[in-house]
Amino acid sequence: MRTLLTVVGDGTATPVLETALLAARKFDGRVIGLNALTTEYAVVFGGEMGFSVSSEVDRTLEREGHERRLAARELFESFMRAHDVQITTEETAQAQGVRAEWREESGRQNAVVGALGRVFDLIIVERPAKLASLAEATLEDALFESGRPVLMAPPNAHSGIGERVLVAWNGSTETARTVAFAMPFLERAASVQVVSVEGGMTPGPSAEDLALNLTRHGIPAIGRHVVAKGRTPGQIYCDEAQAIGADLMVKGAYTQSRLRQMIFGGATRHIIMEATMPVILAH
Repeated sequence: MRTLLTVVGDGTATPVLETALLAARKFDGRVIGLNALTTEYAVVFGGEMGFSVSSEVDRTLEREGHERRLAARELFESFMRAHDVQITTEETAQAQGVRAEWREESGRQNAVVGALGRVFDLIIVERPAKLASLAEATLEDALFESGRPVLMAPPNAHSGIGERVLVAWNGSTETARTVAFAMPFLERAASVQVVSVEGGMTPGPSAEDLALNLTRHGIPAIGRHVVAKGRTPGQIYCDEAQAIGADLMVKGAYTQSRLRQMIFGGATRHIIMEATMPVILAH
């Protein structure tokens, strides 16, 4: 976890930067602040002559995009200076210790993150404030297009990350893959609880089976199964994480299809919208 691609969409990304810095300090890593700016706008106006693109609106949107980029860069640089983190460049990428680097790309944010994220150890994004937003699209492209683990930052700051970890276990391939991605965090944790939920398992090993394997890696893990009592798996994972004071959750994303979760709900959907601690996700 030495290279942390951190999405800084505008000047409101402080929670993302706080989570990124916690992770960077844990692994002596490099925070690469990414801002993507699109130059394509789908703004049309109807009239007697049909549809046309308004150049005035296009210029306005482009100006607003550049203003957001400037605000994002100012936030990134001032945040790093306030936390005594040196801002370096690609040419000094071999420098040791926690470092920061600013990077600008052209294109729609979600598409850029999904593609560029493939060469980084971890992608850090904000928790979406609402569905069908750019933040949600960015999270989903990071999950489905990058092939890398994603760390979703909560809206409120935490003092640490990865000391007390809850693994939301459902026996699935997606969660097994996420646990493998999260091993650098698990190996440094003071305690790990592997929790499975009544009604939330796929055919596969139990929480106790996973916990046993983690202990063989020297990880202080215990496994347990929770009775639902009318709650959904997503609610239980969040409740259990809060009950143990977890500062990190590990969750395989979208064991069910995205479409099914959009229609009927699901554990991933609930966690994406409700988790109050950082969450490592992968598909």
